[in-house]
Amino acid sequence: MPDLSFEIVAAHPVRDSLTPALAFDMRVTNNVPEHAIQAVLVRCQIQIETARRRYTPAEQARLTDLFDEPGRWGDTLKPITWINTSLNIPAFSGAVVCPITVPCSLDFELGTTKYFDGVSDRDVPLTFLFSGSIFYQPSEGGLQVAPISWNKEARFHLPVQAWKSVMEQHCANAVCLRLRRDVFDELYRFKMSAGLATFEEAIQRMLAVAEREHPPS
Repeated sequence: MPDLSFEIVAAHPVRDSLTPALAFDMRVTNNVPEHAIQAVLVRCQIQIETARRRYTPAEQARLTDLFDEPGRWGDTLKPITWINTSLNIPAFSGAVVCPITVPCSLDFELGTTKYFDGVSDRDVPLTFLFSGSIFYQPSEGGLQVAPISWNKEARFHLPVQAWKSVMEQHCANAVCLRLRRDVFDELYRFKMSAGLATFEEAIQRMLAVAEREHPPS
């Protein structure tokens, strides 16, 4: 049976991409040289291992919306699935490095966005879980297919700043806020009736009114 090992060796922004994305360089090594690898179909799930790092009080406050109060984190601090993706690896011998491209988003409906925005420095521990099929040819015999072993995985520590710099490059200090259509229509009517130029000004006006009527305690 063929035996492949997987290692994440680097992470970097995807150049010339229209949308923000990170590329993780994955090294795949054939540990049974007498089996000629003809192709590999790799399925990969990337998980953020939230419990494998410490959090400052400021980070804990920003992550309350995701994990509840820190006193409950023993129950709520669970891995977050970032993405399920797949890629095809062509024939190789020895080892090969292939990129896993992962889109990044400032949509705050997503748990991954809330998490990356909530942590301020250091690294984010990631686990890459692999499955799929290996197409190989033994030293004697024809083409055969074998599954990637269920226990194949790799760990990587992604610097928080790598995600933040990608988002800043593409989004320039902006975020994505998803609204129901009827709520957006009400906001648009308020903006027009108040003679405001941007939606940002409309929201700021509404926040100022709300703060006057309900001042913080």
